[in-house]
Amino acid sequence: MFTSLVRAAVCKAIYTWWPAKDVFAAGVVEVDLRPIDEGQNFIVKWRGKPVFVRKRTQEWIAAARKDDALAASFREPQKDVDRTLRPEWLIMIGVCTHLGCIPYPDQGVYSNGGYFCPCHGSHYDESGRIRQGPAAGNLPVPEYAFLDDDTVRIG
Repeated sequence: MFTSLVRAAVCKAIYTWWPAKDVFAAGVVEVDLRPIDEGQNFIVKWRGKPVFVRKRTQEWIAAARKDDALAASFREPQKDVDRTLRPEWLIMIGVCTHLGCIPYPDQGVYSNGGYFCPCHGSHYDESGRIRQGPAAGNLPVPEYAFLDDDTVRIG
């Protein structure tokens, strides 16, 4: 009898801390990639933050890969190949690493495929790597996986 009460109390405590189904569901987002055109920066909301899903052009991929040779000199050294699972798809959290503003696509020094944060002037390249300005690091890449050719799961 006593062990049943202890077991019930422990289970109740564990289930109290367990996240609700709606909270758990918000931690995973599936994105249909079919409507995204080449060059388009599509935005989805994940865990209350904007996530940029961009179908990059061959020019942008080539520019990002060319700059990989300079990656060791970047504030946060990262090669383009380490930031993408498939070169044509760039998926990253769209929050500036300086003060949390949302960068604009196709603006600033890297206006052809890069991002610019208007709050304090941070410039990100075609791979979302910080290149100029006060931002501390690259735009973060969330955990994601391709379920098939047309669907990606973020989270």
